[in-house]
Amino acid sequence: MFTLNCKGRLLVVDKPLVMGIINATPDSFYTGSRYTGADAILQQAEQMLKDGADILDIGGQSTRPGSEQVTAPDELKRVAAGIEAVHQQFPGAIISIDTYYSLVAKEAVAAGASIINDISAGSIDPVMIPVAASLQVPYILMHMKGRPQTMQQEAVYENVTKEVLDFFIEKVDELRKAGIRDIIIDPGFGFGKTIAHNFELLKHLSIFKMLEYPLLLGISRKSTIYKTLGVSADEALNGTTVLNTIGLAHGADIIRVHDVKEAKETIQLVMACRGKE
Repeated sequence: MFTLNCKGRLLVVDKPLVMGIINATPDSFYTGSRYTGADAILQQAEQMLKDGADILDIGGQSTRPGSEQVTAPDELKRVAAGIEAVHQQFPGAIISIDTYYSLVAKEAVAAGASIINDISAGSIDPVMIPVAASLQVPYILMHMKGRPQTMQQEAVYENVTKEVLDFFIEKVDELRKAGIRDIIIDPGFGFGKTIAHNFELLKHLSIFKMLEYPLLLGISRKSTIYKTLGVSADEALNGTTVLNTIGLAHGADIIRVHDVKEAKETIQLVMACRGKE
């Protein structure tokens, strides 16, 4: 069991949790996850909370391979009003801000977010880690090679699982020394990794439990699924459920998804199989 201090509210991870994805972007890889404007974000947040989401992950920048980088002020314009609206309407909701900009993280936390989800592990904005430490909220530490614009050209490993694990061991130490207390580990499926690398990481996911932090699995509707099956992202829900099930069996504590209801059902069945309904 883990406990995460989200601005004074304890998020208890004693069973797998669902993080619902809300993309305030016009260019996310999955068209069904694009929500622009505070009203659209609020409406989707309400539906996800009704479906049982434990965390809402709101982001204003597409990080799909080859995506164009948006500036911090422009990203903030996309998410700030939406986060504030969700926080006011649902003050008990745990909101995560998906950003690698310290400015966006700081303003989002002020607006109501209480988790920082940084795909860059502090490598893009040099003050992200000290700012995250000063905010005293949980930090999602993700592995990525390079940047979203170039990461797929850098997907070269001798042993992907070992290299990602070594990265986390070193980075966790850095975060702890910086003063970040609550850390969530995300192996970064699809971020500077081939399909083969993603399946290798999924197969050995339980290895990351040795870090003794909550483990996040973010593989929802990604190309590993739809390219393997020869379908589109729109048709990748069934494949997502299968890989989430495998991930849960290998120790995932949080599954980050576009489809909350189906993810909750997946967890319910996995827990029933374990005799922990």
